[in-house]
Amino acid sequence: QVQLVESGGGSVQAGGSLRLSCVASGRIFSPYAMGWFRQAPGKEREFVADTSANGGSTAIADSVKGRFTIARDNIKNTAYLQMNRLKPEDTAVYYCAARLLGVSNSPDQYDYWGRGTQVTVSS
Repeated sequence: QVQLVESGGGSVQAGGSLRLSCVASGRIFSPYAMGWFRQAPGKEREFVADTSANGGSTAIADSVKGRFTIARDNIKNTAYLQMNRLKPEDTAVYYCAARLLGVSNSPDQYDYWGRGTQVTVSS
């Protein structure tokens, strides 16, 4: 089992920044690809970003490209999502997820999930 705990969410005004963290425990972190997803009220969970096990490959959703970046630190067992120039439409619960068999932009492909952290962006 891999336990994932997100932190760093909060309320910000449009144009502001937040950095989300996802700390993993329970198993060795480094073999797992990591993904960030978000879910707004009444909407399906959507892909935000992912990073390969060694961090050498990343992908960012078009809706946040140029504003969000993903990174990981395998020594600290932590994945990050840096969110800049936030918009009200970024308001959602943000989840991190781990997948042993490589990156994927489909939430159904991930093995482990955190409980999420709320991000609220006001205009």
